[in-house]
Amino acid sequence: MSVAARARARLHLGARRLRMSALPIVQCGLAAGLAWFVAADLVGHPRPFFAPIAAVISLGVSLGSRLRRTAELVVGVSLGVLVGDLLVAAIGSGPWQIALVVMLAVAAAVFTDGGTLIVAQAGSSAVLVATLLPPGQTGGIDRWVDSLIGGTVGLLVAALLPSHPLGPVRRQARRALDELAAVLFGVAEALRQRDEAAAADALQRARRSQPLVDELLASVKSGREVTAVAPLRRPHRAELARFGELARRTDYAFRNTRVLARRALTALQDDEPTVEALPDAVAQLAAAVQKLTAQVGEGDREAAREPILDLVHDSPVLGAAAGDLGMSEQVMIAQLRSIAIDLLQATGLSRSDAQQALRAEL
Repeated sequence: MSVAARARARLHLGARRLRMSALPIVQCGLAAGLAWFVAADLVGHPRPFFAPIAAVISLGVSLGSRLRRTAELVVGVSLGVLVGDLLVAAIGSGPWQIALVVMLAVAAAVFTDGGTLIVAQAGSSAVLVATLLPPGQTGGIDRWVDSLIGGTVGLLVAALLPSHPLGPVRRQARRALDELAAVLFGVAEALRQRDEAAAADALQRARRSQPLVDELLASVKSGREVTAVAPLRRPHRAELARFGELARRTDYAFRNTRVLARRALTALQDDEPTVEALPDAVAQLAAAVQKLTAQVGEGDREAAREPILDLVHDSPVLGAAAGDLGMSEQVMIAQLRSIAIDLLQATGLSRSDAQQALRAEL
């Protein structure tokens, strides 16, 4: 790639990041200005330095993350400012004073909750008070009040001007389902070529997939928090509930896929035979996952149900009697059936309906 092409690619990527971050940027600027206005013009503090800082910090994780994390940040900043202000006003500022202030602020944070963010923010805020802003004309607790004002304003801005709760969920769902399809295609190709190394690669890829699933589950939880606090986003609750079910079933499908990949590797290592139709069944299931991925965000997940039922109906291997199969073949086919049930539930069927549909097709 030429230098010009790389430069264009970087500019395109930067512009895309800016578009995706436009709302958080506006939120931070609005919250900082509003926090300063409230603390300076309404409350009457002469230099409310910590009000905009706390507002921006609270929006750093805000409603796009867990509400507990936001509360930890606000409490940590406020606690560090309070302890730092009270102590520095009494003992002054210097090396040993800074050490004592930080230790006491962190100790107070640990006693209060012990959360990592509370402790970190309490310590850093105490350092700011003891070094950059030693007591002057500002009252002993004014900066603590400013930090509470800033944190509250930040939360209000996030609630009244919230991010879209479904955008991150859709992106994470597509990423997770794309990875699931890729792992299944890898298993299918390994069985078809009887390639032990390819089966090992597919298993390792399946084992590395858990962070994607965790991010999907976390994004659903964050989206629910947005709809719980932001009135404008409450109409999205039903769609988030459907995504919650999709996330859980994707998690279960990955677990079953890891078992499938591990058994495929074992079968190849032990040179066990596999029925000829098995790789095709795995690949067909992977294609069904791709169909489900294409329907994410389109509101028509039922359209992804038919390929799964086609697999169960058309594939002779899923209806094979256990007595005609080896141990590894039985395990892999059982996992395929389990994954099919997971995916049917991801399309909106209940578990009983998914099992009934599977039995009806077998």
